[in-house]
Amino acid sequence: MIEPRQLTPQVQLRIADLDDAPALADAYARSWDHLSPWEPARPDNWFTPEAQADRLKTNLTRYRNSQAVPWLLISDGRVLGGFTLNDLVPGPFRSAALGYWLAIDAVGQGLATLAVNAVAEIADHELKLHRIEASCMTSNAPSQAVLKRTGFQQIGFAPTYLHIRGAWQDCNLYQRILNDREPGA
Repeated sequence: MIEPRQLTPQVQLRIADLDDAPALADAYARSWDHLSPWEPARPDNWFTPEAQADRLKTNLTRYRNSQAVPWLLISDGRVLGGFTLNDLVPGPFRSAALGYWLAIDAVGQGLATLAVNAVAEIADHELKLHRIEASCMTSNAPSQAVLKRTGFQQIGFAPTYLHIRGAWQDCNLYQRILNDREPGA
């Protein structure tokens, strides 16, 4: 069980819960104009508590199966963003893929930087991973800045990597090496 992390006196990073569905739907609804340039097309019901509950059920099953770790940034019961380690690979690879987003009212406060650093610390010390990878669209300068501030290095370029806004988008590929210890140590 991964314990919550207090990032600021008001903001906590913790594992998502099914009870978060209404607050998650609200965060997406109030932030969609901000998020839509970086997100896949979403059905109209995406912004409902029911759709978010279904999504959370899937993510929490993946968490119980050690395939993913879904965190939310929470402040006073409001969701301020989501951070997920996906596709956790054990053995000699010891890697996972990081994805994240911030609600519009959380942008510009340093919360993404704090959360990515906390996720990296957990990935290193608790999950015993060697590296984290991430990708972001070449046009997403704010996300690239977060990755660079948190120790990620660009390792490649992937043309037509993600389908966003109805078209295949080019992305930069990044990684952060967490340690050089033996796998699982």
